[in-house]
Amino acid sequence: MYKIIIVEDEKEINDALEIYLNNQGYKVYKAYNGKEGLDIIQSHEIHLAIIDIMMPIMDGIELTLKIREKYDFPIIMLSAKSEDIDKITGLNLGADDYITKPFVPLELLARVSSQLRRYNKYLNLVNQQTNHTYLIGGLELNLDSKQVHVDGNVVKVTPKEYKILELMMANPGKVFSAENIYESVWKEDAINTDTVMVHIRNLREKIELDPKNPKYLKVVWGIGYKIEKQ
Repeated sequence: MYKIIIVEDEKEINDALEIYLNNQGYKVYKAYNGKEGLDIIQSHEIHLAIIDIMMPIMDGIELTLKIREKYDFPIIMLSAKSEDIDKITGLNLGADDYITKPFVPLELLARVSSQLRRYNKYLNLVNQQTNHTYLIGGLELNLDSKQVHVDGNVVKVTPKEYKILELMMANPGKVFSAENIYESVWKEDAINTDTVMVHIRNLREKIELDPKNPKYLKVVWGIGYKIEKQ
C-alpha cells in the first residue's frame, strides 16, 4: 500500500483529499503546516507528498527544501493561480509536479498515480543496481560490467585482481588468509601464496590514494587481509 502525506492548512481541502485518496486504496497521513508534515515524514515511510505552498509556521517551499535534504519520493505542490513564482521556485527546489487550486479530483488522482509509477520504476532500478554492485565508500565493483571504480573513476585491474576484490568486497570486514584467497580465486590447493601478496600489493597501488596507509584493503598482521567496512 502506498503511503501519502497531505500537508495543507485548509481543513476542507485536506479532508476532501483524504477521502479521494482513501477511495483509491492509499494510506493517508495529514498535516496542517510544514512542521507537522516534516515530523510525520521523519517518523513514517512515505511514498508521495502533496504539499500546499502557503501555510503557517513552515510553508511548502521550506518543507520541500528540507525533504530533499534526505528523501527522494515525489512531491506534488498545490498552488493558487497567484503563486506562479512560488510554484516555479518549488519545482526548482525539487518538487515533481504541481496542480492549481481549485482542481478536479480526477486530475489530481491521475497525477498521483503517474508520479507513483515513475517512483516505483526508479526504486526497481536502484534495487537492480544495488543487487549487481558492491559499494564500500568510494570503492565500487560492478558484477555485470566487471569494472572497478574508485571515486567514480574506472580502475583497470587484472582478472585475478578483480576476483580477489570481489571475494573481499562481498564479505566486508571478514579477514581472509592468503591460503583462503588463493584457494578461492585460483581454485586449487594453496602451496605457494607469494603470488597473493603480489596481487594484493598491486591492487593497493590501484585503489588506494596512499598505498602505505590504505583506506580499503588492509592487512591484519599474522592473519591475512580484509576490505575495511566504511
